[in-house]
Amino acid sequence: MEKIIFNLGLIASFLLPLFNVPLIMKIIKRKSSGDLSLVWVIGVWSCLALMLPQALISTDFVFRIFGIMNMLLFSVVLIVVLKYRHKAEES
Repeated sequence: MEKIIFNLGLIASFLLPLFNVPLIMKIIKRKSSGDLSLVWVIGVWSCLALMLPQALISTDFVFRIFGIMNMLLFSVVLIVVLKYRHKAEES
């Protein structure tokens, strides 16, 4: 039973951050991120960045994968939001 719980957690730790992909695609398609709060995006990214060192040194493999995946994909969100925020303000 413990192995099943571990495997489910491992799958979820990898898949959950992938839900950022539709957000990224929506911003790119609309060429605008004006409907997202910069405070929210930067706040979430900052918290993930502050949590990443603990994830990297953790012996919990599921937490490590989740921390790395979340940081990578939310960094893409941050970059896309900033890129398309600038374009939206120029128009």
